[in-house]
Amino acid sequence: MKKIFLALVILVSVSFSGEIKLLENNATDPVYILPLKKYPKWLCEAKLQSGKKVQFVSVKSMMTVYHHQPYFIHHKFLDSNITKIYVQDYLTGREVDAKVAKYVFGSRIVGPHGDDLIPFSNNENAKIFMLKNGGTKLLPFEKLSKGLIRYLDM
Repeated sequence: MKKIFLALVILVSVSFSGEIKLLENNATDPVYILPLKKYPKWLCEAKLQSGKKVQFVSVKSMMTVYHHQPYFIHHKFLDSNITKIYVQDYLTGREVDAKVAKYVFGSRIVGPHGDDLIPFSNNENAKIFMLKNGGTKLLPFEKLSKGLIRYLDM
């Protein structure tokens, strides 16, 4: 169990371009057990109270853990609560505070584990994306409920 936990809690850095960079090549997502290095465009990151960082393969995965932190702490996938969460703007690749990002729901783009939310730093980037790839709604962070994340995972 400790080996799995160590593989999940990885050190990352932010490059000068503001992208979320993967430092550990064999790290996997704590929810879907997918290799993070295979999906660099989808990487999301959470900073824990302990100072450690955990990466996820997509917004859906990160929000699953965010909404169920007590479960993941109890089962030793997290060592403390999440204090900050980050996503990458799908168009620019720039790191964005997940709580200020905008999310496209219902596009033709499929994430690493099926239907997912596509993050953007602003409404303009999201609308450009929606013109090309569709999308039924543009959502703020506050609308990313447990129910919505569960629906995406059906």
